[in-house]
Amino acid sequence: MLERAKTYNVPKAIIDRALDKAKGSSEESYSELRYEGFGPNGSMVIVDALTNNVNRTASTVRAAFSKNGGNMGVNGSVAYMFDASAVIGVTGKTADEVIDLMLEADVDVRDVVEEDDTVIVYADPEQFHAIQEAFKQAGISEFAVAELSMIPQNYVTLTEDAQAQFEKMLDAIEDLEDVQQVYHNVDTEE
Repeated sequence: MLERAKTYNVPKAIIDRALDKAKGSSEESYSELRYEGFGPNGSMVIVDALTNNVNRTASTVRAAFSKNGGNMGVNGSVAYMFDASAVIGVTGKTADEVIDLMLEADVDVRDVVEEDDTVIVYADPEQFHAIQEAFKQAGISEFAVAELSMIPQNYVTLTEDAQAQFEKMLDAIEDLEDVQQVYHNVDTEE
């Protein structure tokens, strides 16, 4: 999480506040929760939250889904359609150079993709630090992206109306205080 925050240039004050919230005080305890749900036309959503009040968070997430045309599912109803992945991107290298780097470091990767001027490595989450270390050994310490993510196995394309409804639902979920990360299978490229 800290690497991702730094990648997106999140101000230090916000990072410190999030760390303090995660640490909690001796009187508070926080729980990491995952909610799964459905939006319009086969869209699927995974919501990761960090909360000190499980009941409040569950009801606010459920309300964000239902008030915006979606519904919350049970655990496992959506997650099986996503792959947990380490996602690390670098600039200044070609895909072939990155593949050679990973082979030399004996790191297992799922895929290496070149997008614009960035080369992105996808791998099992357990390989996250090994990939970072391989890049650091090659003199690369700045990452365009460095995160653990849930990558959908299939994407859906929504009609214009369904897309508007989905975005409204997504905005409502992302605006919730306890929500840390949201993953979905909607193709947002036009």
